[in-house]
Amino acid sequence: MVAPQIESLKILFNITARYLLFTGVAYLFFYVWRNKKYWPAKIQQRYPEKAHIIREIFFSVVTILIFGIVIIATTWAGYKGYTRFYSHISDKGYLYFFVSVGLMIALHDTYFYWTHRLMHWKPLFKHVHKTHHLSINPTPFAAYAFHPIEAFVEIGIIPLIAFTIPHCGLAIILFSIYALVLNVAGHLGFELFPSGFASHWLFKWHNTSTHHNMHHRLVKCNYGLYFNFWDRVMKTNHPTYEDAFEKIVEQREQTKLAAEANAAETNAAAELVDQ
Repeated sequence: MVAPQIESLKILFNITARYLLFTGVAYLFFYVWRNKKYWPAKIQQRYPEKAHIIREIFFSVVTILIFGIVIIATTWAGYKGYTRFYSHISDKGYLYFFVSVGLMIALHDTYFYWTHRLMHWKPLFKHVHKTHHLSINPTPFAAYAFHPIEAFVEIGIIPLIAFTIPHCGLAIILFSIYALVLNVAGHLGFELFPSGFASHWLFKWHNTSTHHNMHHRLVKCNYGLYFNFWDRVMKTNHPTYEDAFEKIVEQREQTKLAAEANAAETNAAAELVDQ
């Protein structure tokens, strides 16, 4: 039967294309095209080695194949009526549509935190999760750089959602894009949020690139994905997280001001010469 084969290839192509689009654009923009401009926002003031990037891409390819297998199986379970999939947004309305995406995000944030804590159990860390932590100074390509076993755990959120939350196809797509964008942002290696974000009464509940970057360097802290809820509740934030965030932002802003001052002096000098 041709249709299932075509549908499977389409799913695998979409997963690959999204990964390449979001990780590739982020890497090219921050690490190649505008690297000098955004260097002051670099959390770790050094660029990763070429071998480091190649390793991240290799494990990402393996992860994409595993993600594809699980998503294809879940999709066909939905076609057979085994999941809680429904065909049209109008079946449950637009209000529920957006609520369902929010439920997926909240469920995934909880799922990720606790499976991530599990991955830091010594036997699993040594043989599985350490692969991801080889990216001490991560790039966007580290977003999918998992050991195969961890890749199966990571994608386990999709069947969990499919069998528990009534959903339409577009809701899953939006959730998947959100998950990938936030994953890439966490591994970006550059801090773009403004001063005070990590300690603000509202915004502090959302994670930053600094938060996850510290996890890659320091290992036993900062386990959360999207939100800072579970880390705060379970007291697993690194005690210097907010200070580290402010230090990076201050470094970024001071360098920016210095560059602007130098540019102003250069322009003023040029005007004097012209006169």
